[in-house]
Amino acid sequence: MTNSSRPLAVFDLDNTLAGTAHRQRFLEARPRDWDAFFAAAPQDPPLAEGVALALETAEECEVVYLTGRPARCRRDTLDWLAAQGLPEGRVYMRANGDRRPARSTKLEILRELARGREMRMLVDDDELVCQDAERAGFTVVHARWATPSTALKDAQEREGRT
Repeated sequence: MTNSSRPLAVFDLDNTLAGTAHRQRFLEARPRDWDAFFAAAPQDPPLAEGVALALETAEECEVVYLTGRPARCRRDTLDWLAAQGLPEGRVYMRANGDRRPARSTKLEILRELARGREMRMLVDDDELVCQDAERAGFTVVHARWATPSTALKDAQEREGRT
């Protein structure tokens, strides 16, 4: 149940809360193996810095999750969040056929969420998402605690896959 009087804090998943390094190999192959990449997500280790920030933030804010993962991954994603003891919250995912860049899809949802509601912060590892959100007036925490992946960055921006 949501409490509309609490500010919102929006958290990305991949490389913000969930470590994806173990599945990067599926994006480095040609052609990229998206099915295997997403099938391996339930084995993602939690990223301590992101999890701690989400738990701390939940004391004052309603936590919402905003990911570029396709909607077909919803069950695995919800199970993973619960298994890590992360705060319950709405999960916004990319439509299965949506291939727009993450910075477009995420900014659209952020603007929708912020209508009539205080938006405390967005926590995301994607620099382009962070830059566009900051330009739009949102407070952003750059999640720089995971090892960046060139393959994932390329997939987010050029292929609209995560």
